[in-house]
Amino acid sequence: MNESRTAWLKCLIVEEQVELTLLELCRVSGASEIQILEWIEQGAIEPKCVSENDGPHFDGVSLRRARKARRLAQDLEINAAGIALALDLLDEVEALRAQYPQR
Repeated sequence: MNESRTAWLKCLIVEEQVELTLLELCRVSGASEIQILEWIEQGAIEPKCVSENDGPHFDGVSLRRARKARRLAQDLEINAAGIALALDLLDEVEALRAQYPQR
């Protein structure tokens, strides 16, 4: 992936239909390949599909979760299992806020 595409992906308002390879996800999220693979193992991030040739592919939801996961790992030094739990809890809070908006 060239640098102009990387810069474009960093500022893109991500739609769920975007498709990223593992390398692209690492570049735009700021996470290492090892971190991404650990987060997949713990269920924090789920590949959209897995290709025999290219490996896993990810969507916009995975990108948002990877960015949050990297911030949790970097800022709070949370391990992969804790990140998976934290992301699930954040998703629940977001769903509840959408269901019961403040007045």
